[in-house]
Amino acid sequence: MGEKDITEKTLEAYNDVFADIVNVLLFQGQFIIQEHDLEDALPRSHYKSAGKIHEMERDVAKFWKKQNIRIAFYGLENQTTPDPYMPLRMIGYDGTAYRAQLLNLSENDKPRYIYPVVTLVLYFGLTHWNKPLSLLNAIDVPHPLKPFVNDYKVNLFEIAYLTDQQVQMFHSDFRFVADYFVQSRKNQNYTPTPGTIRHVHETLELLKALTGDLRFEKACQLLKGDETTMGEAILDRMEALAMERGWKRGMENGFKRGMEKGIEQGIEQGIEQGIEQGIEQGVERGENHAFSLVQFLIANDRLEDLKKAAEDAYFRQKLLTELSNEHNK
Repeated sequence: MGEKDITEKTLEAYNDVFADIVNVLLFQGQFIIQEHDLEDALPRSHYKSAGKIHEMERDVAKFWKKQNIRIAFYGLENQTTPDPYMPLRMIGYDGTAYRAQLLNLSENDKPRYIYPVVTLVLYFGLTHWNKPLSLLNAIDVPHPLKPFVNDYKVNLFEIAYLTDQQVQMFHSDFRFVADYFVQSRKNQNYTPTPGTIRHVHETLELLKALTGDLRFEKACQLLKGDETTMGEAILDRMEALAMERGWKRGMENGFKRGMEKGIEQGIEQGIEQGIEQGIEQGVERGENHAFSLVQFLIANDRLEDLKKAAEDAYFRQKLLTELSNEHNK
C-alpha cells in the first residue's frame, strides 16, 4: 500500500469525521449517524477466482450499529481523477460485502440479518466528473439485451462543487478539506477560514495527498500541539510565512504610526520599525525582498500599492515578481 493511499484514509477513519461526511452528503446535515454507533470494518475482502484467492481493498469502511445490531455497512472511496470503470469497481466492492454476509449466515438465520451496503465516492477534482456513473453507461450492451442487464449506479459527490451552505453543515475537520477544494475551484486560491482543527496532522496529510501541495507537508512538520486553527496550520507554520509575520506586523504598526506623522515620513519610519520587529521575532527570510520592494514602491510613488501589499499576500507576491523582472532587465 502506497503512502498516498494510507494518508488519504487516516482522517476519514476517525468516527467523528466519517459520521459527519455521511450525515452531510446523504442526510443533508441531519445527525442520523452518531460517531459512537460506528464500528470499524475490515477494508479488505477476498474472493476466489480460477482457484486463487484475490483481495479487494476499500479506502474506509464501517458498520453502523444500533444496540449491537448491524443495520448498515458504509464505505468511502476517494478519487482525484475520473475513472471510466467506477461502476464496475463499485459492484465489486459492494458485491463482496454482500457475499461476506451470506457466507456468515447459518441455516436458521432470517433475511432481516442481511444489512444494506452503501458506498460513497468522494471526488476531489476541480472540474466536473466526466466518466460514466452507471453500469449501462460504462459498458456496451446490445440493444436487445438492455432490458435484462441490471444497472448499478455510483453515489458520487463532487467535493469542489459543494455549495457554501453544504460546507457549513460539516462539523468535523472535513469542513476544512471541503472548504479548501471549493475555494480552489471558485477563486484559484485559498484563504483559511476560522475554526479549530481537531485532527491537525491527519487533515494536513490528507490535503497534501489529495493536492500534491508540499506546503501542507511543511506545515505539518512544524506544527506543535494537537489542535490549532487552519490559519495557524497553513499560514503561520509554513516556511514562506516567516517573512509574512514580520512583514504584516511591521507594515500594520508602521502605517498606524506613520499616518499620524505624515504619509511619506510615517511610512518610511514605520516600515523600518516593522522590519526590525519582524527580525527580532525570528524572521530570518524575506527581509531583503521586503525592504527592496518598499524602496521600489516609494521611489515610484506607489504608496497605495504599498498599503495594499501589507494586507494582501497574493498582491504582494505579484509585486515581488514585478520587482524581480525589473532587476533582470
